[in-house]
Parts: sequence; structure tokens; C-alpha cells
Amino acid sequence: MKKILFTGGGTAGHVTPNIALFPKLRKKNYDIYYIGSKDGIEKGLIENESIPYYGISSGKLRRYFDMKNFTDVFRVIKGVGQAVNIISKLKPDIIFSKGGFVGVPVAAAAKIKGIPLVCHESDITPGLANKLAAPFAKKICTSFPETLRYIPEKKGILTGSPVRADLFEGKREKGLEFVGFDGSKPIILIMGGSIGSVKINNAVRGIIDRLTEKFDIIHLCGKGNIDMTLKNHAGYRQYEFISEELKDIFAAVDIVCARAGSNSVFEYLYLKKPMLLIPLSKEASRGDQILNANSFKEKGFAEVLEEENLTDETLYDSVINIYNNRHNYIKNMSEASLPNGVDEIIKVIESCLKNN
Repeated sequence: MKKILFTGGGTAGHVTPNIALFPKLRKKNYDIYYIGSKDGIEKGLIENESIPYYGISSGKLRRYFDMKNFTDVFRVIKGVGQAVNIISKLKPDIIFSKGGFVGVPVAAAAKIKGIPLVCHESDITPGLANKLAAPFAKKICTSFPETLRYIPEKKGILTGSPVRADLFEGKREKGLEFVGFDGSKPIILIMGGSIGSVKINNAVRGIIDRLTEKFDIIHLCGKGNIDMTLKNHAGYRQYEFISEELKDIFAAVDIVCARAGSNSVFEYLYLKKPMLLIPLSKEASRGDQILNANSFKEKGFAEVLEEENLTDETLYDSVINIYNNRHNYIKNMSEASLPNGVDEIIKVIESCLKNN
């Protein structure tokens, strides 16, 4: 039986694509293990999948000056030693990294132990963790074709994004029942990322009366962001987050208004949901969401509302425009040639095994 060791963490976006690969790898009789940070978000997500989990020390990767950068170097070095010990014990045949700061010491340990490493980059431009891991990787899979220009020669391969198969199994009726809507109005799903967005939340609530005249709204507003004054507002349902029922929610909604994290936008694309993307600004990020969003806009999959231009009025006008032109977006998404990310990544993994 082949053994595969996964790593990746820091945000849900560095974990859920790994989870999407688990079912098919299990069918192929792989033993699956996971290295993450000791107390990161990935720990609970992976343990819920009944995957053996090993926590290691890891520093945060920063692009700005901070005194913690100096101490975190030692955390990374410690993490490399811990990863080497885990790899020596497990003896995996291959390692797969989704990125995030915990992936760096694991990538270094893979090189030390001579274990083939495959990475996946979701965004158009590689994140810092994958840049640091690239010299140790045999192959680097990408979601966007544009990313290949940033990957070392002969290492990059376009696989698409691994999307969880269960997302395609949602039932509209179950989604309507969960939120308590009758389906007589079109439904907007509003998401601000895994921790929510105060700016998006405030803009939505600023026009809630106007929006609910035309739409029913499902608002995933992030932990601690429930507005109790709107708890009983007709046509409006707010949740900190939704997990098990998300596939049914997707089946029920007509359009999506969301951030532009790469894993999420590919889920909307594969589900053919017209999307209004509000990417994180450059002040709050490295600009990856802006590039992701504009790529989708150029392909006719989405409309983009830059955070700097986000107001009650621009949000309202953009939502109306997306809904009125939804059939054009659906047509463009339906005609797109989309690789099966799960299958393509597993092909890369198995080719690296054969050539090792």
C-alpha cells in the first residue's frame, strides 16, 4: 500500500483542496497522513476526516519587517527537524504540499529525506511558501494557466483546482428548507471569506431593505459578525459559517457575492454560479485576489467590484447587473474547458512516484 503525506495550513484555503483529494486516494488504497501546525485551523479540519495528524513548529512568513521574523527562523528550523523525524517514522512514498507557512519545513525535510514532493499553487502568482518550496519540488501544479510563467521551467503543470466532489451533490430543496425560503425570489449568497469581511457585511446591511425587495439573501458573515438587530428581517438569513449544508445552499442560490480566494472562485465556476467578486485590496494582501478576480472577469465568468470602490450604491448596482446578465455568465462558464483538478493532480502524484 502506498503512503502519501500531506501538508498545508494557516487558512482553510490551504486545507480544503487537500481534503478534496482524500476520497479518490482512499479508493486507490493510499495510506494518508498529514503534517500541520500544532494549533492551526488545519488540525480540526483534518482530524474530522479521520486522518492521522502530526503537529510541528512553524513560523509565520511575512513580507514586512517584524522582530518576530528573527525568532520565527528558529521555529522553522525546529519544524524541519520535527518533520524529518515524522517522515523517518512514516516512510511516505510521496509528499503533497498545498502551501501555507507550515509547508516550508516539510518541503525542506522532504529534500533531506529524498522523498518526492509535489506542490499545488492556487493563485495566479505563487505565494511565498511555494516560492520557498519550489527548489525542493519535482512538480508544481497550478489552478490558473497564467501561473505557469512564474514556475521554474519543466516543473509547472496546469491541473486546475481540486474541487470537493460532494459540492456537486447538493439539493436545492434541502437548501431552501435549511434557510426557510420558499424559492419564490432569486437568492443571493454573500460570503466574506473564512473569517468574514466587515466592509462587505456593512455594505450589504446598509442596503438590506432594497435588496430584499427583489432577492432572498443568505449571508455568511464570519465568526462574531451576526447582527442581532436583523435576526428577524424578512428575506435575510445570516450565519457565521455553514459546513455540512453548504452544498445544498450552493444548489439553491442564483448568484454569489464574495471575496476572490482562488479555491472558492473555482468552486463557483465549476458549479456555474454567476459571481460578483470583491477582492481583498493590496493594502490588506499581496494582491493575489485582485489578479484572480480580474482573470475571471476577462474570461466572462464574473464581475469585479474593487474594495476601494465598495459602497452601498456600487454594491446594489453590481448585484442587479450580475443578476440581469446571469445567463451570459452561465453560458461562458458552461463553454469553458475545465480540467478535473482532482484527477489531474493525482495523475501528477502517480507520475512522480513512477519516475522516482
